[in-house]
Amino acid sequence: MMGRQDRDQGQLFYDFNLDDVIPKGHLLRRMNVFVTAALDDLHQQLSPYYSDIGRPSVDPELMIRMLVVGYCYGIRHERRLCEEVKLHLGYRWFCKLDLTDKVPHHSTSSSASLRHAWRRAWLRARALRSMRA
Repeated sequence: MMGRQDRDQGQLFYDFNLDDVIPKGHLLRRMNVFVTAALDDLHQQLSPYYSDIGRPSVDPELMIRMLVVGYCYGIRHERRLCEEVKLHLGYRWFCKLDLTDKVPHHSTSSSASLRHAWRRAWLRARALRSMRA
């Protein structure tokens, strides 16, 4: 006899923690320690480049963490990277996004990568130096 679900609607509230879902030995969990240390004072370092007025920007730490995911897993295109971060729970956890948080639009990351390529290179070099130490 073929089984059938007898509920039409999902549960209204869930008790769900992304940290519990990511395995202890997962690559992103191991890298998170180093990336967190490297980006520790990121907001302080970049604050002179951001205005106090206007529309709020996307968190630079989120953008860098998404780039790290893209580099580690060979995701080269911003549109694809945003889709993968939206779908993959491990990527969401690494980027410090909750289940209900929105992933930035792919045009945000591509325009940010064009405008801030020199800052990214500086941050990448700084992160690598701190990881080696």
